[in-house]
Amino acid sequence: YERTCRYLARKSNSVVVSVGYRLAPEHPFPAQFEDCVTATIHFLRTAQDHGVDPSRVVICGDSSGGTLTAAVAQALANRKDVPKLRAQILIYPFLQCVDFNLPSYQQNERVPILLKERTLVLGLKYMNKDLSIIPELYKGRHVPENLRLKYQKWVSPDYIPQEFKTRGYKPSPTHPPSEELYVYTKAIFDPVFSPLLAEDSVVAQVPETFLVTCEFDVLRDDGLLYKKRLEDHGIKVTWCHLQEGFHGTVFSATL
Repeated sequence: YERTCRYLARKSNSVVVSVGYRLAPEHPFPAQFEDCVTATIHFLRTAQDHGVDPSRVVICGDSSGGTLTAAVAQALANRKDVPKLRAQILIYPFLQCVDFNLPSYQQNERVPILLKERTLVLGLKYMNKDLSIIPELYKGRHVPENLRLKYQKWVSPDYIPQEFKTRGYKPSPTHPPSEELYVYTKAIFDPVFSPLLAEDSVVAQVPETFLVTCEFDVLRDDGLLYKKRLEDHGIKVTWCHLQEGFHGTVFSATL
């Protein structure tokens, strides 16, 4: 990512700080988030030492980095002891673990580089969970009925615009939940892992957002759903949808 960061710094005439957070599975979740929060707070408090106006700090990440960016923005939303973030940039982020059968997951399940199965493999390795549960996650059996009812107001194909459902989407049948599976996987409902599941009071406080989604990406609908949540709370969102884009587009473009 050094080359990408240098490119962004040069093209935007900005100071770019890249956080070398610890990686899983050697460093279990949520070490990565904790590193990012710590680095962000430190930079906000010392920005002027780097010639940066602390009121103009923007955080950014792509893919799982987008997840961490969204989680950090939420964590700092109500902090009074550090300057407010100016904005967040979310580039095709992973944001939820409730529904792996949203239209984008169905349409793009075999589109490189982020295949549907690979998404779950990476997520489960990040959380140090057994990969044998993937078929049950596909069915949504990890979501108990009370959480299904709670989350359906934020995570539902109903909130995906019709234009994104024309490419072979079929509503998925519901399967009975497994209490045992929920107990084993419940950490994935933590908003640090799934920022789309944060409470309204938190989402309402995040900064202005620039959001990138790609048509040929399993995570497209995560972005669309978060865009709706942010806008429902009056957060200004600038949305860039790459009609021919795929997961990893931005990184590939700067190599």
